[in-house]
Amino acid sequence: MTTLTPILTKNWDQADSFTRAGYERDGGYKALRKAFRMEPDEIVQAVKDSGLRGRGGAGFPTGMKWGFLPPTSPNPRYLVVNADESEPGTCKDIPLMMANPHVLIEGVVISSYAIRSNVAFIYVRGEVLHVIRRLHQAVAEAYEAGYLGKDILGSGYDLDVVVHSGAGAYICGEETALLDSLEGFRGQPRLKPPFPAVAGLYGGPTVINNVESIASVPSIVGNGPDWFASMGTEKSQGFGIFSLSGHVTRPGQYEAPLGITLRELLDMAGGIREGHRLKFWTPGGSSTPIFTEEHLDVPLDFESVGAAGSMLGTRALQIFDETTCVVRAVLRWSEFYAHESCGKCTPCREGTYWYKLMLKRLESGQGTEEDLETLLDISDNILGRAFCALGDGATSPVVSSIKLFRDEYVRHFEQGSCPFDAAESTLWGGAK
Repeated sequence: MTTLTPILTKNWDQADSFTRAGYERDGGYKALRKAFRMEPDEIVQAVKDSGLRGRGGAGFPTGMKWGFLPPTSPNPRYLVVNADESEPGTCKDIPLMMANPHVLIEGVVISSYAIRSNVAFIYVRGEVLHVIRRLHQAVAEAYEAGYLGKDILGSGYDLDVVVHSGAGAYICGEETALLDSLEGFRGQPRLKPPFPAVAGLYGGPTVINNVESIASVPSIVGNGPDWFASMGTEKSQGFGIFSLSGHVTRPGQYEAPLGITLRELLDMAGGIREGHRLKFWTPGGSSTPIFTEEHLDVPLDFESVGAAGSMLGTRALQIFDETTCVVRAVLRWSEFYAHESCGKCTPCREGTYWYKLMLKRLESGQGTEEDLETLLDISDNILGRAFCALGDGATSPVVSSIKLFRDEYVRHFEQGSCPFDAAESTLWGGAK
C-alpha cells in the first residue's frame, strides 16, 4: 500500500480552496443535496455501514454514537464539533479547516440534519486566530448561499452554526470539559453518566465529534458507505490524515487508507533526515505509548496498533532520530501535561507534577534507579484513576520509554549528566 487517497486534502494546492466557489467547483455541497433526498435515519445508517470511527483519537464508531441519542427529549439536540486540537504532535484539523473549511461546514449540515439538530457549534482553539477568521468567512459564505439558516435549499430544514473560540486550555479537548467551556464555565471534565448523548450541552442530547470525523461525512453520503468501507482494513475502514513531523525529510499531511505502515509513509516522505536513523516515534501523538524501529511495519489501524502496545490516536506521527534524548523528550511532554492538568482530580494533578520534578532530576543526571520504580508506581496510581483521559495519556510516554529505553535512563545517572549534551553540541556546532 503505497498510494495516497487525497479526498479531504485533494484541493489543498488550489489558491482558492478555502472559498465557497473553489469548493463548489470541485463538487462541494452536492452531497448535501443528496442528503436532503434521504431520511435522517438513512444517513445515520449509512455512516454506520461505512465503518467510520472517530478521528479524534478514541476511534469510537461515529454512526453508533449518533444512534445513542434518545428518541425523545424535552430539550433541543445539539451537534458540537471538537476543533480544539491541542495534542502535542497533532496537526491535521488546523490545516484542514484552513485549506478546506467548507467540507467541514457541509459535514456539519448533513450530520445535524441526520441527528435532527437545529443548532451546531464549532469549538476552535483560541490561539489559531487565522483559522477562526477563515471559519467565520466560510460560515458567512454558507449563509449567503442558503446552505445555512432557514429552509436550507428549500428542504424545510433550519440550521444555525456558531463558531466559538476557546481560551487555550488543553483540557477542553475532553468532550465534557468542552461543553462546560461552551456554557461559560471553567473547562473541567464532568462526571459520567449522564453521557453527553443524554444530557450534554445545556442539558440537551448532544453529539460531539472531531473535525475530521464530520468532514468525512459528505464523501460517505456522496459516494456511498461501501465506497468508504472499501478502503482501510476490515475493522478500521476508510482513510485518514497521517501527520508526519520531526526528523523526517518531507514532513506534512499524508492522507492514506488506515492500515498503511510508517515504513510506507516514510518512503513517500523521503525517509529520516539524511545521515540519521529512526530511534523512536509516536503513532498517535504524545498521549500514546512510543514505538521504535521494530514497529515500522505495524499496520496503522486501531486494532494492529493496539495489539502492538500503543494506540492509533490522532495519527500524529512524531519522528525522532538517534540524536534525541528520550528522557528529555518525555520530560518536555510531562511538563506539558503538568501545565495543562485542570487540577480537578488528585491522581492527575499530583502525579503529573511529580513526573515533571523527577524527570527533570533524571535528565540532569541526578536521579537513581529507585526513581524509575517511583515513576512506574506514580503511573500505576494515575492510570485508570484519573477523572478523564488526560491522566492516562500522561502515563503513556513515561511507562513506554522506561520499558523500551531503561538503559538510557540509567546512563544519565551513572554518567551524572545527559549523555546527549556533548553530541548535541557537536551536531549543531555550538553549545547546548
